[in-house]
Amino acid sequence: MSRLAAARVRAKALAAMLAGLFIATTLTACATLDRLPAVPLALASEIQPLDIPYARFYADGDPAVLEALARETVAKRRAHTKATGAARSRADTTTFLAISGGGDDGAFGAGLLVGWTARGDRPDFAVVTGISTGALSAPFAFLGPEYDHALRSVYTETKVDDIFVKVSLISVFEGDGATDTTPLRNLIARFVDHKMVRRIAEEYDKGRLLLIGTTNLDQARSVIWNIGAIAKSSDPRARDLIIEVLRASASIPGVFPPVMLDVAVGGKHYQEMHVDGGATTQMFLYPPQLHLKRVERADPNHKDVAYIIRNGRLFRDEETVKRRTLAVASQAISTMIASNAVNDLYRIYLTTHRDGVAFNLAYLDDGFTVPYKGPFDKEYMNKLFAYGYRKGAGDVRWHKTPPGYAD
Repeated sequence: MSRLAAARVRAKALAAMLAGLFIATTLTACATLDRLPAVPLALASEIQPLDIPYARFYADGDPAVLEALARETVAKRRAHTKATGAARSRADTTTFLAISGGGDDGAFGAGLLVGWTARGDRPDFAVVTGISTGALSAPFAFLGPEYDHALRSVYTETKVDDIFVKVSLISVFEGDGATDTTPLRNLIARFVDHKMVRRIAEEYDKGRLLLIGTTNLDQARSVIWNIGAIAKSSDPRARDLIIEVLRASASIPGVFPPVMLDVAVGGKHYQEMHVDGGATTQMFLYPPQLHLKRVERADPNHKDVAYIIRNGRLFRDEETVKRRTLAVASQAISTMIASNAVNDLYRIYLTTHRDGVAFNLAYLDDGFTVPYKGPFDKEYMNKLFAYGYRKGAGDVRWHKTPPGYAD
C-alpha cells in the first residue's frame, strides 16, 4: 500500500467520525449532558487547582507569572548544581525537549528517544513539554532512560482496545464523545503510579519542568500544566489530577469525551471542559511572551538548546478529493492540522532565535513507507518505533530551521 493509500485509510476514518458527529448533532441538537457552569473568563486567572502555586497557567497569560516561575526554577537548578557539584559543561547548558501530538505516530518519537539513549549522548532535559500523544510520552522522556522500557511498552504493546471502546449509537447521540476512554485512563494510571509521581516531584525540586498542554474548550484557550508542582503537592488528589490532565491532553474532541475538571473560586463551584491540547497548538516549547534573556543567568556563557520532535509528517499527503461533503471536510481538517503544526514550528523557531536558543527539529520523513492500516495497529506502531529507534541511535538529522525557511 502506498502513502496515498495510507492517506485514504486515515481520510475514511475521519470521514466516518464526521458522519457520526453530523448525525448526532442533527438528531440531538437540544440534548446535552448536565454540567456545572463554566468558569467566566474574568475569573480564569483566579483558579488555582488544588490550591497548588504554579500548578498551571494560560499560554497567553500574564508574563510576570511566567517569569516568576522561570526565576524560581533557575534558582532551584543553581542550588542543585552547587550542592551536587555537577560537571561544569552540564551546568552551563539547559536543554529543552518538545514532543508534538500525532496519535499512534507517537511511536516515532518514542523510538527516537530510546534509540538516542542507546547512542549514549541523550541529554538530561531541563524542560520537557508534551501535547496529545506527546503528553503521554513526556513523563517517560522527562524521567530519562530509567523509563525507556515503559516508553517502549506503551508504543509497541498497546492496541486499540487499550485506548478506547466504541459506544452505542444511542450513546453517541446522548453523550459527549464517540468512544469511551476509560481504557486510556487505566493505561495512564498503570504507568503514572505513586513512584513516578514521587520521581517527578524530586526532579521538580532540582529545577526541572514537565509541562503538559490541554485546551480549555469553554474559553478556547491553551492551558499549560506544571506537572512537577502538582506531583510535589501533599493533596491526595494530586495523582488523579495528573492522570486526568494527561488524558485530557490526548482527548480528540468529538471522538474522545472531554475531561471535566471541578474547580472553585470565591466559594462558587464550576466545571472546566478540557480536550486535546492539539485543538489550539500541536507543540510548544515555552510561551513567546517569556523572554529567557530577562531571566537572570549565573554565567554569561550559559547555552540553551531546544529539541523538537514532530510525531508525523510535515504535510498531508496529496489526494484527488471526491466531491462529497464528508470527503471535503475530512481532508480540510487534515490539511488544517498539518498546516497548524508547521505554523507552530515557525512560532517556536522565532522565539528561540530571539532568545538565542539553538533550534533542532526531527520529524517523520519519506524514508518510512510502511502502510497505515488503522488506529493503533500494533504492527504499524512497532515498525514506526523501530524506524525512530534507528534514527535516534544513528543517523537522525536535526533540522536547524523550520520547513521552507532559508537564512
